[in-house]
Amino acid sequence: MKEMFTEENGYEASFAYSLKNDEQITAAQKFIQDGVDYLLLSAADTAGWDTVLQDAQDAGIRVILFDRTIDASEDLYEASIVSDMAKEGETAVEWLKGQNLSEYNIIHLQGVMGSAAQQGRSGAVDAAVASDGWNIVEQQTAEWNAEKAQQIVQSVIDRGDKFNVIYAENDDMAKGAVAALDAAGISHGVGKDVIIMGFDCNKWALEELLAQNWNYDGQCNPFQASYIDDIIKTIEGGSEPAEKTVIMDEKGFDATTITQEDVDAYGI
Repeated sequence: MKEMFTEENGYEASFAYSLKNDEQITAAQKFIQDGVDYLLLSAADTAGWDTVLQDAQDAGIRVILFDRTIDASEDLYEASIVSDMAKEGETAVEWLKGQNLSEYNIIHLQGVMGSAAQQGRSGAVDAAVASDGWNIVEQQTAEWNAEKAQQIVQSVIDRGDKFNVIYAENDDMAKGAVAALDAAGISHGVGKDVIIMGFDCNKWALEELLAQNWNYDGQCNPFQASYIDDIIKTIEGGSEPAEKTVIMDEKGFDATTITQEDVDAYGI
């Protein structure tokens, strides 16, 4: 986003970052008061955005969603360039089913509760637990945070509970989980005691797959700025976007098949 929306490319852009919905809403309202032309929104939570979107529309500000969906009428935004978080979860869970483990004892580290990413990635696991009888040893939010994830996994280790899969809803939480395993001398990765799963395809995470220290990483495609640039140019040219919703193409990576070329091409 910061590489695309520069003065050289004809934009005057301001950025606000938060993982908390209320802080995002406050920032969005300030941008509306500032009279921006476009409000680009990657929402922390799917709910609570109706007033912001209505205020933006009343002010003549065009809203474009990216990365994550929200629960709001399509009339309140121009376009949505997003990941299919439910499909991300389903792809990961299908991969895990394909490992054909004799038993599934899972530590499930969830992201910020209520976010589209959390709902999609958790939903697939919950469905598999119901249909396939998987055992959830621990299911708790670590709020995308490595340190919190490490604490949760450490508490499970301290209890002495048996587990063989860590399903972390982002790479940072997977990293924190692995730190707890390393401290306890528990092996992880291909052919080891614990399967490690993450999401987002950070380059360093894909390198962990390449080294076979992790087993799976699900892509959350971040390359959305060019799509938004095209939409803005279309609107400025007096036309409407050809598609209201663009679903980014995404894949999952397996440690036994990933290549250096994959790391270079898809790592962020």
